[in-house]
Amino acid sequence: MAEKPLKSLAKETAIYGLSSIVGKFINWCLVPFYTFVLESSADYGIVTNLYAWTAFLVVILTYGMETGFFRFANKNKAETDKVYGVTLTSVGSTSLLFALCCIFFSGSIAEHMGYANHAEFIAMLGVVVAMDAFASIPFAYLRFRSQALKFAGLKLLYIILNVFFNLFFFLLCPWLMQEYPAWVDWFYRPEYGVGYVFVANILSTALQTLCVLPFANIRFRFDATLLKNILRYSLPLLVLGIAGIMNQTVDKIIFPFLIEDKAEATTQLGIYGACFKIAMVMMMFTQAFRYAYEPFIFARHKDKNSLSAYADAMKFFVIFSLLIFLGMTFYLDLLKYLIRSDYWEGLKVVPVVLMSYIFQGIFFNLSLWYKLTDKTMYGAWLSILGLLITLAVNIVFVPLYGYMASAWASFLCYSTMMFVSYFWGQRHMAVAYDLKSIGLYTLAATILYGVSIGLESPSAPLNIGFRSLLLAAFVAMILKRDLPLQELPLIHKFIKTDKQKKQ
Repeated sequence: MAEKPLKSLAKETAIYGLSSIVGKFINWCLVPFYTFVLESSADYGIVTNLYAWTAFLVVILTYGMETGFFRFANKNKAETDKVYGVTLTSVGSTSLLFALCCIFFSGSIAEHMGYANHAEFIAMLGVVVAMDAFASIPFAYLRFRSQALKFAGLKLLYIILNVFFNLFFFLLCPWLMQEYPAWVDWFYRPEYGVGYVFVANILSTALQTLCVLPFANIRFRFDATLLKNILRYSLPLLVLGIAGIMNQTVDKIIFPFLIEDKAEATTQLGIYGACFKIAMVMMMFTQAFRYAYEPFIFARHKDKNSLSAYADAMKFFVIFSLLIFLGMTFYLDLLKYLIRSDYWEGLKVVPVVLMSYIFQGIFFNLSLWYKLTDKTMYGAWLSILGLLITLAVNIVFVPLYGYMASAWASFLCYSTMMFVSYFWGQRHMAVAYDLKSIGLYTLAATILYGVSIGLESPSAPLNIGFRSLLLAAFVAMILKRDLPLQELPLIHKFIKTDKQKKQ
């Protein structure tokens, strides 16, 4: 018997979520690690800057083809392999061209970006971006085939390899240079420093890409008509993707140019970036939900109960997002020890960033209306609107209020996109979202958060105990209204229903 849609969604979200949380956490550990092993904060500034550009370029090189693959593969499942082959050929060709351009013109690019002495950084990251873009289509194929375990395993493989190579170059090699120099001095140069961050990245990405190939049924095909149709659908998503990734990274790209004192700008950006990382748990949940949700909405599009399933999925997304929000803000006194004490002054951005991630997740869930009606240009306009808000708030207010302005820019960006998408979407594809329940949970979470702030005491243990009671109250509300214990897997075996009690 086939699994119920929401049960299947929850199962895949759990797999994607667990691997994402574990992988992101392991990867996050590299942040404090870099602060200790790199020679200066300026070195980590190079990493931050170039990786912001990397995220931006990956979106350009995939140009919406992942979603295009899902759309056309579900339109005619008999031609899934053909759609896959055409998509892979297109993305593979553009990725190869991009990598070659980065290699051949690395010197000129590096000079314009301020890294004239390290053109190889540009070449290495160009190849990394190309491999990531190419691998995105095989990864999409694994998601389409509901092969969540393979997908998660291969994603985790990259994280593990990247951590291994970083430990190798920054801890093992320096030790070997002192104790057994002949073992490593033929390839290792201590003065290369931050460059080994990018060496570790290219090695781990290359190995992951090689491991993806046997599982992804690689095939290359060309069909001009099919490719044209996929591009017509997908290219508006490129605009959406560019605006979306810029909404996440543009503040970190332009921040140093908005404050006159460059040293102060670098310091603020470091504090903001580290505290921003704390809120990544919400992003992990949103991303995991997206991996499972996107194939789900296309597969269920023709189901007569699909609109009801979409509404339920939205409600539970909001419920668990608010639970994560309360859990993280209530225990921020403990979570702060994940970063060095000189970064703690920036913890005030965490609640704002968490809410931004919730709005971002809701916006993604709402996006089904323009994806399923083939009106993806609406999504592009919404993302452009968000980008304009992000740029305007950062440019006007960062010089006055520093990194808090960047945090509130994200909040305003995603909240505006969310509300406009909802009202716009209801005109094109009306979904009866349970606004009453969503509003009730949001109000309850807001009140509990306000109480936790208003009744804060000088005693950290007392605060944690009190906030634990508040969190328990919210959990009790969820169990009472929408997730009765007797309906939960495993737990229901130990809970007697009223009918059973009477017997």
